Amino acid sequence: MIPLSLSEAQTPTVTTQAPDLDYGLLSPLLVVFAVGVLGVLVEAFVSPQRRRITQLVLALLGIGAAFVLTVVQVGALPAEGAGLTVAFATLVVDRPALFFQGVILVLALVSLLLIAEDRDGEGAFTAQAAAVPGSEEERAHILAGTRHTEVYPLVMFAVLGMQLFTAANDFLTMFIALEVMSLPLYLLCGLARRRRLFSQEAALKYFILGAFSSAFFLFGIAMVYGYAGSVNFADINRAGSEGGLIEGGGPLLLAGIALVGVGLLFKVGTVPFHNWKPDVYQGAPTPVTALMASGTLVAAFGALLRVFYVAFGASVEQWRPMLWVVAILTMVVAAVIAVTQRDIKRLLAYSSVVHAGFILTAVVAASADGLAGAMFYLAAYGFTTVGAFAVVTLVRNPEGGAEAGDLTQWAGLGRTSPLLAASLGLFLLAFAGIPLTSGFIGKFAVFEAAVAAGATPLVVVGVLSSAVTAFFYVRIIVLMFFAEPAENAPRVLRPGALTGTVVGVGVAATLLLGVFPGPVLDNLVPQPEETTAAEGTVPEALFMR
Repeated sequence: MIPLSLSEAQTPTVTTQAPDLDYGLLSPLLVVFAVGVLGVLVEAFVSPQRRRITQLVLALLGIGAAFVLTVVQVGALPAEGAGLTVAFATLVVDRPALFFQGVILVLALVSLLLIAEDRDGEGAFTAQAAAVPGSEEERAHILAGTRHTEVYPLVMFAVLGMQLFTAANDFLTMFIALEVMSLPLYLLCGLARRRRLFSQEAALKYFILGAFSSAFFLFGIAMVYGYAGSVNFADINRAGSEGGLIEGGGPLLLAGIALVGVGLLFKVGTVPFHNWKPDVYQGAPTPVTALMASGTLVAAFGALLRVFYVAFGASVEQWRPMLWVVAILTMVVAAVIAVTQRDIKRLLAYSSVVHAGFILTAVVAASADGLAGAMFYLAAYGFTTVGAFAVVTLVRNPEGGAEAGDLTQWAGLGRTSPLLAASLGLFLLAFAGIPLTSGFIGKFAVFEAAVAAGATPLVVVGVLSSAVTAFFYVRIIVLMFFAEPAENAPRVLRPGALTGTVVGVGVAATLLLGVFPGPVLDNLVPQPEETTAAEGTVPEALFMR
């Protein structure tokens, strides 16, 4: 039995009484939901001149309040148990869920700062999404200063879905959370101010492929339900230990694991389910890309860890070979393709795919150390990637104002804007796993967990892939600091207060988690004498104390 999350939950029963909801435990989710609803009302009743500042203040206060409530809940959990279940055991409030939700809220907060910032006198989003790109109607809206302030409630609903995704205690709730998270992101990806046709193409591709992955996920749920007779994770785990409802139902479970895995691995972006990432990351507004590359990845891995360690915790030997193959393909294929990329956002997209492969090595470990390593890695990577995309928003083409995506334009950036280039250089070194950065500690944690679980060949592949990825990260650093400025050198915008804050937070987190990882790691890695736990419970030492 894997010593990981999930509380022992009672099987939901049919009743005519309303569920006994603990609104205190649900308060972080309810606050985010309420702010999203209020944002919709603001669009209907507040004047256009006041909508932007009203939406921004409302969203920031809502995210901040939800984070405070999440921190309070960590101390309110029972000292001896795994956590608590809410609403007929459809949601779980335990330490992994609260950790992931807290990280998501912080990443959403800094992403909102990027979304709100005006750069070069304009926002990141189109003036009128309904207008034909390049039409007179669009130009009229640009001249009138029209703004799409609907992005703020859309972000809030996406964050709500991310929170639910990591706390779902059954497959139906998880599927609802998946759609609540995904649908706003489909819309946000198509609202870029520049290169609008490319942005709309990216949104359409994300929507279509996301619909296919959701169908696989739902079909997998049906298979698992046929095997276990329940969609509750604890019941599925128990069925895996004792045998399903029907004799010889093993193939049904295997098919369910595979199909559910397709849906989750698509959201994570592993090979061969990664093809949407480069186009969507490149076409979406860069602040939205930052939110997706950080918050969505944390939410997706939080859900994946809960499903494989809890619902399928009794079937480790059945799903572990599948994740071995996916992890190896992800690390090797994405690293090789990334070397050929010439666009900075596409390169960061393939970098995200490679890092998903590294985190999968911790999932394959199927242990307490694997969970702790994945949790640390996700937090560290989230802050670093938000900072990297914040830098990208400031480097623009000399003509036209669009972001300078071509890597050749970044030559000599260290001479013209040394502080900005140094920040990006630090983020790239963290991605490469250089010591004294958060990336090194994260890789060490996940690889150590994999070695302890007997997955040394997987770690060897990971180390070799790290060497390949280090090549193209260092290539960018050399280009910025040791090459002559390009003829078509970009304009570097002066960071505003909001973007500067995001870059500063990214730099601080990357250095602090790299130099002083103890305060986090000491509360994630279990102590040997505290690792035992009853069936269906979570070891207390595994999570934040």
